[in-house]
Amino acid sequence: MENLEHEKASYRVLEEEIGRLPAEVRARLYRPVAERCVKQYVLGELRRQFEECGCDLDRQYAKYGRTEYFFADVIEPGRVYEIGYPCCVCPMVTSGFVTAAAHCECSRQSILYVYEQLLPGRTVRVETLRTVLSGGHECRFRVEVE
Repeated sequence: MENLEHEKASYRVLEEEIGRLPAEVRARLYRPVAERCVKQYVLGELRRQFEECGCDLDRQYAKYGRTEYFFADVIEPGRVYEIGYPCCVCPMVTSGFVTAAAHCECSRQSILYVYEQLLPGRTVRVETLRTVLSGGHECRFRVEVE
């Protein structure tokens, strides 16, 4: 148990240092981890929902946009969405291994990756609005699709 606490503390130092890096560097560091995470289950389920709803995000979010673990709001139909989680769902966070808000870049990257897979050829931007690790009561991201 003592070794695990030492490892958690070491990882927290690493994440604090990652948080000091320029945004584009943080994005490159978290991208492979984010892709690996969502490829396990999330991407397949979101792709299934997307295709079931005629490849229309507005319809998908009207049907599946409110669950215990996920929400999606259509801000501007076909173009702007706010999506997120009522609580942090990252296993690294829920296990207590990660506490630094810099880690939320992983969620931003996973959302960006999913949209890129569902909407190839479209330009997608994802902005972190607030996260549990940064003191918010939920994790919320703004997604703009062009």
